[in-house]
Amino acid sequence: MDEYSRFVDWDKMDASVQSQDVKELTCTEFQELKQLARQGYWAKNHSLRARVYHKLISNIPCRTVTPDANVYRDIVVKIVGKRNSSSLPLPEFVDNSLVPTYCLNAEGIGAVRKIIVCIANQFPDISFCPALPSVIALLLHYSKDEAECFEQVCRILACNDPSKRLIDQTFLAFESSCMTFGDLVNKYCQAAHKLMVAVSEDVLEVYSDWQRWLFGELPMVYVARVFDVFLVEGYKVLYRVALALLKFFHKVRAGQPMESDSIQQDIRAFVRDIAKSVSPERLLEKAFAIRLFSRKEIHLLQMANEKALQQKGITVKQKRQNVHLAVHAENFKSEIVSVKEMRDIWSWIPERFALCQPLLLFTTMEHGCSLSRFYSHSEGHEPTLLLIKTTAKEVSSLKKQLVQLGFRQFCPTKALLFSAPVQLQPEVERYEWVIIKHPELATTGSEPENHTSPASSTLSSGSVPSDPSDRLSPFLSARHFNLPSKTASMFMAGSSECIIIGGGDGQALYLDEDLNHGRTGHCNTFNNQPLCSESFQISVLEVWGFRD
Repeated sequence: MDEYSRFVDWDKMDASVQSQDVKELTCTEFQELKQLARQGYWAKNHSLRARVYHKLISNIPCRTVTPDANVYRDIVVKIVGKRNSSSLPLPEFVDNSLVPTYCLNAEGIGAVRKIIVCIANQFPDISFCPALPSVIALLLHYSKDEAECFEQVCRILACNDPSKRLIDQTFLAFESSCMTFGDLVNKYCQAAHKLMVAVSEDVLEVYSDWQRWLFGELPMVYVARVFDVFLVEGYKVLYRVALALLKFFHKVRAGQPMESDSIQQDIRAFVRDIAKSVSPERLLEKAFAIRLFSRKEIHLLQMANEKALQQKGITVKQKRQNVHLAVHAENFKSEIVSVKEMRDIWSWIPERFALCQPLLLFTTMEHGCSLSRFYSHSEGHEPTLLLIKTTAKEVSSLKKQLVQLGFRQFCPTKALLFSAPVQLQPEVERYEWVIIKHPELATTGSEPENHTSPASSTLSSGSVPSDPSDRLSPFLSARHFNLPSKTASMFMAGSSECIIIGGGDGQALYLDEDLNHGRTGHCNTFNNQPLCSESFQISVLEVWGFRD
């Protein structure tokens, strides 16, 4: 056995990791390191993995004063004393987390608690860090003694590179990461999310388990492979793997009855037993096949979620409001949807808005059917939700993003998030968001066939082009910007005369200036009458905002 075997129970370990193949890691370039980590270059050699971990962690930029191995040797006797390490009480910041054994021997299991207690002594600013026990248990496998493991964990916790996020250490950071994961599921795992909405009363509560899947339930050999890549690429890897786990859970369990009364328990059980259905290599392959947001975009989303939590006063661990129940039955009244249906809609919107309660801004039942009144009541509220009920009782909803007053198809100065229609009947279905990443293409006069943006004039001067042919068809725009035709035509646009809602594949719904009536049909140009149009009568129309 090698020098890193002190805390390992080799009888419980996979024999393949005991390979004594002589390997060395000589590369220092990030791209090459990334490929080797993903390929599992050091996964089959216990000693090599230990040396690689030591090298990678040693290169983490840290605070000037970061506790090291000598500090541990000085404080451990004073703090632990003669107490049995297995009975040491854990600090509150681990939140009663699972303390995984990860094939550790008895000495290793006791060492986990000792190191946690000493870290609590040296890092009084840590207020919430449920992933810590798992990280310590894993790193003990690749440490010569407790002091070395303590030093490595301290370097991870003391990282001071603002662009390198590693482990959440506050409740605010943890909770915002859960919300961010929920937003990513909404975007990249819609089939799984649809299942969560159907079987869970609180979707965010399910997604708040995402770090537990990785640092608690996932078997040791899988955790180590994830950690290999995490040390090289950072926090984004954790999101990728958690999304892959959810995708595999949905694929394996789709159509099967739940094994327990809780979807949370079912997911935890699936992750614990993942070896029955998915190999570590397949899990990572799936994770890196997801075309995820960039690191910068994820960071901005995380910051937006943190800001929303701070504005709600949620910065420390507390009995969190059931976000899915932000729609209170006693305070909610709609002529179109039930409380249950509104909660379903709430589960599809970005998590930072789901913290808010719905606020009725406009309803034809009370405010009449004037389109200008519709605009005036919606002004200043962003985002908003539009619900429509026809006399035939169809119900549809559309989350939109407002740019100034009214609805704009494009914004000439920045990329604009397209609307995301949600169908409620016959079953709940949410369509994809579309983002235009090259808004400069929408400028006037620079493109063939007069492809100009209807917003480019109205936002700058408020004037309207005299020739309707100068206006860009929303369906031509999908081809013009090389966007997916179906999802790109899920949009909302409007003027003082009408509102147009794209329903996919060139189909559109038109709401007239008199909000009592509408038309449906195929659209070819921005302001033309819909082809093969069919009129319908609107029973009720409601606009909802978000109340803090």
